[in-house]
Amino acid sequence: MSALFNFHSFLTVVLLVICTCTYIKMQFPAILEKRTGFRGFFWKAARIGERLSPWVAVGCFAMGISIIVF
Repeated sequence: MSALFNFHSFLTVVLLVICTCTYIKMQFPAILEKRTGFRGFFWKAARIGERLSPWVAVGCFAMGISIIVF
């Protein structure tokens, strides 16, 4: 089943995109400098990861536990 049709998989993909974009922005800030177009989506995901990092970390932890258990 596609990740778009399974809500659990969709949340996992969204959390991984946020975490990955935040990591890339910290390591290579020039890649996500543009705030418009296609790269603008990844810039916004990185901003979410920066500003809500404790909540994103809790979400990643909860998602990992739910994947292991269920």
